[in-house]
Amino acid sequence: MSLIKKFASVGGATMASRILGFAREAMIAAFLGAGPVADAFYAAFRFPNLFRRLFAEGAFNSAFVPLFAKELETGGKTAARQFAEQILSVLILVLLILSALAMVFMPMLVGTIIAPKFAQDPEKFELTVLLTRIMFPYLIAMSLVAMFSGILNAFRRYFLAAFAPVVLNIIFIAVLAFGGFVELSDGELGQAMAWGVFVSGLLQLCLLIYGIQKKASHYRCACRELRPL
Repeated sequence: MSLIKKFASVGGATMASRILGFAREAMIAAFLGAGPVADAFYAAFRFPNLFRRLFAEGAFNSAFVPLFAKELETGGKTAARQFAEQILSVLILVLLILSALAMVFMPMLVGTIIAPKFAQDPEKFELTVLLTRIMFPYLIAMSLVAMFSGILNAFRRYFLAAFAPVVLNIIFIAVLAFGGFVELSDGELGQAMAWGVFVSGLLQLCLLIYGIQKKASHYRCACRELRPL
């Protein structure tokens, strides 16, 4: 029954994410259509999302989860906590440096990597730079979310990691609905959506931190062991 329950909870969260994702895309199409703001937003969102997939959910997560699980099995919770602290320290440092460099050189990145052809339209180019800068810290949040998801998965807790993407879609839908209600312009709505991405990253991170703290309490580690996380 435990396996069926876990399968149902994770499957339900994934299904909700897909349905809300479809609703999100439909609302974006309805409010922005295929105009320059939509082009700028999708180009800007694709860049931190690409780094998230490569950095957070790619090689890093594939390496971290089995190593953490091994430390947990062989050395216990204390050894696993120390291992996670070391990885977290390095990860935060690398992400902060990467984000700072990206913020400074964002116009060059947009002009050479993200959307080179946008340089022919200065207004669209500047909007893409602005939206990318707003959304890029999403990479930091999602990289930490990926790490904390791996920790929860090692403890065989899967629901929160599966539910986290739902938060992004909920925030998107809420921002779009609010923007339509107050009749924001396309440019203002694009910026509101970018801030929604930023906020959703913070909320997902808080959700996973809550899950780890709850698991720490369950194992009687309290906040003493997982507080650095």
